[in-house]
Amino acid sequence: MKLLLSVINSDDTYSLTDALAREDYRSTVISTTGGFLREGNTTLLIGIDDAQVPAVLNIIRQTCRTRTKLITSFPAEVGELLMTPIEVEVGGAVVFVLPVEQFEQF
Repeated sequence: MKLLLSVINSDDTYSLTDALAREDYRSTVISTTGGFLREGNTTLLIGIDDAQVPAVLNIIRQTCRTRTKLITSFPAEVGELLMTPIEVEVGGAVVFVLPVEQFEQF
């Protein structure tokens, strides 16, 4: 058995949980924050059999694509009043595949 910890952009949460549910994979959703932009993201906990790992990774890969976003950055120099818009890459997923020694459901 494996536990997948998948950190995704919050904008992809509904799409991913819906895609997983359509294939009968259950997940637990945890709201988290982090990354370069300090924006909200989502961590999904997905417990699956070893043989299901490639299928679930494929669903994540197809659902959580990277995209660009225009943000307004704060100037590097103090006193500068202009804010510079920059383009950054958001989305995608970071997935940790962990072994599970024991699983209990009550």
